[in-house]
Amino acid sequence: MSMIHRRQLLAGLTAGAASLAAPVLAQSERRIVLGQSCAMTGPAAQLGLQMNRGARIVFDALNAAGGVNGHPIDLRVVDDGYEPDRCKANTEQLIKEDVFALFGYVGTPTSLAALPLVNDEKIPFVGPFTGAEALRDPFSRSVFHVRASYYDETALIVKQLTSLGLKKIAVFRQNDSYGQAGLDGVVKALKAQNLAPVAVGLVERNTVDVAAAVKAIVPTQPDAVVQIGAYKGCAAFIRAARKAGYGGTFYNVSFVGTQALADELGRDGAGVVISQVMPFPFSTTTPVAREFIAAVQKAGGDAAANYSSMEGFIAAKVFAEGLRRAGRNPSRDALVSALESMQRWDLGGFSCGFGPRDHAGSSFVELSMLTGDGKVRR
Repeated sequence: MSMIHRRQLLAGLTAGAASLAAPVLAQSERRIVLGQSCAMTGPAAQLGLQMNRGARIVFDALNAAGGVNGHPIDLRVVDDGYEPDRCKANTEQLIKEDVFALFGYVGTPTSLAALPLVNDEKIPFVGPFTGAEALRDPFSRSVFHVRASYYDETALIVKQLTSLGLKKIAVFRQNDSYGQAGLDGVVKALKAQNLAPVAVGLVERNTVDVAAAVKAIVPTQPDAVVQIGAYKGCAAFIRAARKAGYGGTFYNVSFVGTQALADELGRDGAGVVISQVMPFPFSTTTPVAREFIAAVQKAGGDAAANYSSMEGFIAAKVFAEGLRRAGRNPSRDALVSALESMQRWDLGGFSCGFGPRDHAGSSFVELSMLTGDGKVRR
């Protein structure tokens, strides 16, 4: 081959490579990268797996349609095992990678570990799977809540119990900031009726060692036990308490992981009550539930309809709407302002709205009950 032909061939190959690389580079420059730290392994894994899967249903569908204002959304998830130290390290790494926003963190202790970094970096922190007051007060301009608070949930639980004449209420709680947040809510609601918990039992995060909690609670013979924990610890306590002779009712807040708890308990789940902060995900009674169920069916694979995946789905839709309103060249600050413009956004039977000094998007709470065949009814 002559020197001239070699040069022509090399020039052609270089130009071809450049033409192929250009669209990829342009797409990568337009990509909106979100960081999510949550449990993907360990005793709380189903909470993170389902929250992440529900969100990906939304983002995958948007990306297939060209993204939001031409921006594909890349949700990068890192496993923290529901441990605060790992979550903090994950968050530091995600910030170093210059993600656009943080999304869908799962848990109170983990989210609280990330919060100082969120505030220091002024990075949007959207849809954390927690109702803890410590993430709402003091107010942070970076944090946006899609769900009701634990105060909202425990207020409804206590109202339900006391309206039935059940006033001897005990609390089984995780021994961390999540468990404390739930206990604070129960105490606050009981105090309004001149009542207080008759007993409190503890379980360590990510364990099922409930023997001490059973000894603390069952002898007081409470009418009901309000549980503030994740599904494995709560299931272990229910079984152990019943084995010890307890015949009262168990109430849980939404973070327990409804379907995971039902799967863990099987027939033993009959009659267990759980407060919910998302629309009922198992029937087409609301437009957003119809959309969700259809999206789950279309996604196939490991996608499943349950409360945790519904929360990921709704949080992703809220984020996407904020991104849409932020315009074709969004910045973090533009996203925050855009989310704050969503005064009352109706997703179809579920509303979520924010304002410049109010980032609590919803106060919706209702009660559900597990059945003996592993299902959930309202």
